[in-house]
Amino acid sequence: MRWWDIDPVLELEKDLFPEDAWSRGMFWSELAHARGAEATRRYLVAEVTGDQYEGGVRVIGYAGLATTGDQADIQTIAVARDHWGTGLGATLLTELLGAASEFECAEVMLECRVDNVRAQKLYERFGFAPIGFRRGYYQPGNVDALVMRLTTDPDTGSAAGSTSVQGTEFND
Repeated sequence: MRWWDIDPVLELEKDLFPEDAWSRGMFWSELAHARGAEATRRYLVAEVTGDQYEGGVRVIGYAGLATTGDQADIQTIAVARDHWGTGLGATLLTELLGAASEFECAEVMLECRVDNVRAQKLYERFGFAPIGFRRGYYQPGNVDALVMRLTTDPDTGSAAGSTSVQGTEFND
C-alpha cells in the first residue's frame, strides 16, 4: 500500500466498517512505518484492473501488519463484499504471515469482532487459537473483540501454507 491507495482504501473501509472505520490519518501513520531499513509495518492492497474501473484499477482488498520485537499484530484485513468467498482474505492473510516470517516474528496476534464468525473461521483455518477477549474494544458499537494468537512453526519459520487468487495483483 502506498499513499495514493489511501482514498480507495478509505472508501472500502467505510463500506465494511461503518461504525469504526479508520481515518486517513491512521493509514498515513501506519504507512510512515512501512518503508526503509527501520520498517515495522507491512501494508498491502489487492487490485483488479479493467476498463470499467475509474483509472482502470479497483482496490478490492487490503491488509496490514505491525511488528515489535518478535511479535506481529494483524492490524486489518478487508475484502470488498463482491469478492467474499473468493479466497482473497486467505491470500491476504498468507501474505501477512509471510511478512511476519520476514520480520522474524515468533507469534502473530490479532483481534476480531466476536460477531464476525466468517473471519474467525478463516483465522482458525490458519491455526490461530482464541486466547481471550477485550470487552467493548470496537467503538462506538461497544462490541467485544476475540483475541487470537498463532505461534510460528519453529521448523519452517512460516505460520501458513500458500494460496492464491487468479487475476489479483498485490502491491505493498
